[in-house]
Amino acid sequence: MIKIANAPCSWGVLEFDLKGEAAGFEQVLNEIRSTGYEGSELGDWGFMPSVPSELKGELDQRQLAMVGAFVPVFLKDPTRHAAGVETAVRTARLMADAGYPEAFIVLADDNGSVKERTLNAGRVTPEMGLSMLEWRIFALGVNLIASEVKAQTGLRTVFHHHCAGYVETPSEIDQLLALTDPSLVGLVLDMGHYRFGGGNPPEALKKHKNRIWHVHFKDCHPGIAAQSRTEGWDYFQSVGHGVFCELGKGEVDFPAIVAELTKQEYSGWITVEQDVLPGMGNPKVCAQRNRDYIKSLGL
Repeated sequence: MIKIANAPCSWGVLEFDLKGEAAGFEQVLNEIRSTGYEGSELGDWGFMPSVPSELKGELDQRQLAMVGAFVPVFLKDPTRHAAGVETAVRTARLMADAGYPEAFIVLADDNGSVKERTLNAGRVTPEMGLSMLEWRIFALGVNLIASEVKAQTGLRTVFHHHCAGYVETPSEIDQLLALTDPSLVGLVLDMGHYRFGGGNPPEALKKHKNRIWHVHFKDCHPGIAAQSRTEGWDYFQSVGHGVFCELGKGEVDFPAIVAELTKQEYSGWITVEQDVLPGMGNPKVCAQRNRDYIKSLGL
């Protein structure tokens, strides 16, 4: 049975060092629960309690589950891999010790850290990508981190493709999956990032069905995406202008996605991620409308 979660990034709690003040974890969890969701992601280390019993207590009192935790690592640089392992294992151990053995490490590139990729999010060209040697180093890091997380905590790892990182376009996702161990590394298909990165999410669901272990629901506004390309906005400007709009208000074909997930008998979590900048909009209202929209699709 599919369950629906939301994530702190929908409240402006992002992994980037940005201006503005985001909500605290108590408010985020309260509003996730009050708007009808069944789970949450962890957010940055230290956002929620980092003592397992305290984390479980906060979630239990709101009848929420922990679905996963986003861990960015600059995987292109092999000297960063060991630190990436340490961070991922520490995060996975917190979730495992708190009683969430089915939670995922959501591994990603250190998005937003490379100027060229950040400036050209949503319109990158092959020349801005990794060389084959860099791809092998990148994939080696992904496999290493996933292997250590599994061995030390029992948790599984999914990779999150993401605009403003080195795994953004459909071809880059294909390359990563070809170079990583399918027994260790799954894919979290993020509908909004896949669309903004130039792909068709329903097609990706079919193409990668054997590697998709987790799903993120995010929409992409076609007019704002087009304006981003015309005006030359960077990733953060695009997010600030609302490129990741409320579900059902963009061009992602969610009815087709739900139909395909049903056909595949998908029974995992769907996490809503409507990325906003700190202090942007009214996250609780958006969360409620997003949940109502998903209910209209039968979930």
